[in-house]
Amino acid sequence: MIQLTIDGKKVSVEPGQTVLDAAREGNIPIPTLCSHESLIPYGACRLCIVEVRHRNKTRLLASCTLPAAEGMEVTTNSEKVIRTRRMLAELLLARCPESKAIRNIAAQLGVEKTRFGKPHLKDNSAIVGTDGCILCGMCVRVCNDILKIGALGFEGRGASRRVVTPFEKPSEVCLSCGACSFVCPTGAIEHHRIRLHKPEPIPAEFEYGMVNRKPINIPFPQAVPRVPVIDPDTCMNFRTGGCKICEDNCGVHAIDHAQQEKIEQVEVGAIIVATGFELFDSRKLGRYGYGKLDNVLHALEFERMSHASGPTGGKILTKNGQPPKAVAILHCIGSRDENTNEYCSRVCCMYSLKFAHLVKEKTNAEVYNLYIDMRAFGKGYEEFYKRILGEGVHFIRGKCAEVTSAARTPEEKGKLIVVAEDTLLGMTRRLPVDMVILSAGLIPGKDSDKLGRILGISCSQGGFFLEKHPKLAPVDAINDGIFFAGACQGPKDIPDAVAQGAAAAAGALSLIDKGKVVLEPITAEIDEKRCAGCQLCVANCPYGAIEYNKEKKISIVTEELCKGCGTCVAGCPSGAARQKNFEDVQILAEIEGILTAS
Repeated sequence: MIQLTIDGKKVSVEPGQTVLDAAREGNIPIPTLCSHESLIPYGACRLCIVEVRHRNKTRLLASCTLPAAEGMEVTTNSEKVIRTRRMLAELLLARCPESKAIRNIAAQLGVEKTRFGKPHLKDNSAIVGTDGCILCGMCVRVCNDILKIGALGFEGRGASRRVVTPFEKPSEVCLSCGACSFVCPTGAIEHHRIRLHKPEPIPAEFEYGMVNRKPINIPFPQAVPRVPVIDPDTCMNFRTGGCKICEDNCGVHAIDHAQQEKIEQVEVGAIIVATGFELFDSRKLGRYGYGKLDNVLHALEFERMSHASGPTGGKILTKNGQPPKAVAILHCIGSRDENTNEYCSRVCCMYSLKFAHLVKEKTNAEVYNLYIDMRAFGKGYEEFYKRILGEGVHFIRGKCAEVTSAARTPEEKGKLIVVAEDTLLGMTRRLPVDMVILSAGLIPGKDSDKLGRILGISCSQGGFFLEKHPKLAPVDAINDGIFFAGACQGPKDIPDAVAQGAAAAAGALSLIDKGKVVLEPITAEIDEKRCAGCQLCVANCPYGAIEYNKEKKISIVTEELCKGCGTCVAGCPSGAARQKNFEDVQILAEIEGILTAS
């Protein structure tokens, strides 16, 4: 460590750090405009000058480029330093009188106006605002040195020096990353004049695109582990080979851009499948206007909007930033429908009631629930339904036909029109509302069918994993050692998912605790002499217990996987497959014994 004295205060820094770094370590303020931790110090603005004593002499030096040395004595607030900084501030103020950043620094130094006249500058409005550029070069250096792009450069010398793109035209190599405007201390860069391509925002997946995210981010507040991740598709390092600003600034050196994905193979005693669910894609039902009309949201979008940590801070707002005066909630989107999914998602009715309560509580808007029939089956659910009825929520029994913006009357103008059949009144209704919430159903998680093929487990008609027995073994897969937890086995509410997760964990632990695998006493076996190698048994075995031996051209049974179901025995055309300890001779002998005894 290097120890130096700044304004009479002892400060210790690592070798290679500058006096400006040391001042920041000691919480000693030094004004600067051209310093950034990701860029090599340049000393352009000179506002960071300090007085350094050496051999009974003092010198004024820029602290951002001055390496810290052992025993160095530095003064940041002497009369000489302050006077020089004020003169520099006046010069900057004369060049860029409209810059807010320069006016703020000048005010901090006690400079209200400049004694110098504005210099005659060559017009640079095509790229950067001439009135704001102080020629610090940070934009040029970050584009060339850090990002390795080279869309910006200097042109001219002296008072004619400018920041420009090649031929002063929008750059074809500019990636629209915005790094130049981000590091510009005065906000002089007009990025839309530099780029040729319009930047594409990166929608935050957890917020369902309602806000944008950065290439490096924490996916969501409850992420496990709660550490940032880098998106290789948008990270500038993966696109240009440059940048690495995050890696340079990470104090614990936890970022490594050279990491590669790898597949690890582990041996386990049990598997718990918890692939969860996805929300039905409401775009498949175009008549509801999702993705086409503003203020048509699906359930999870509204869930994030109404949450305190969401993009609106928990406020329920339309796209124009105003609270809605009328909201329609459409039940059973993508479920209980022969054209999509025939099953009931079990949660739509209750979360629709929750949404109605939240809208009433936060906006006092008129709320319309359009339902097929209410299914409040859980503990306390019926009571909650009656509570919502008492809050003045309107319930319309009937399915929505369409959501449109085509107004027929003046009161419908500028509204979303929900057209629905009211089966209780026997009429068609048109409801003008400001927001529509689609209570979409649950569908199996992404790639669940692929995982099912890998694990050798079947899926039900709706695509959810099929359990061993719906009542006696609801968390067990057909194959031993595999258990289901949560909505991967079927749509379910939170209490049911928690209970099934606990049951799956208990099943896995009970299996592991034994330390042994219990085999079925009755398993199939193949008579090698009679096997014709047709491989019908391989295709018919539901447990994947039979393999075909290409060398011997016969089928072989793996007893550890066989459950003795007899499927292969019944389907074998040559009679080569039989069940061990359960052959015809044994069965006939048992029957003969029973008849003899009687």
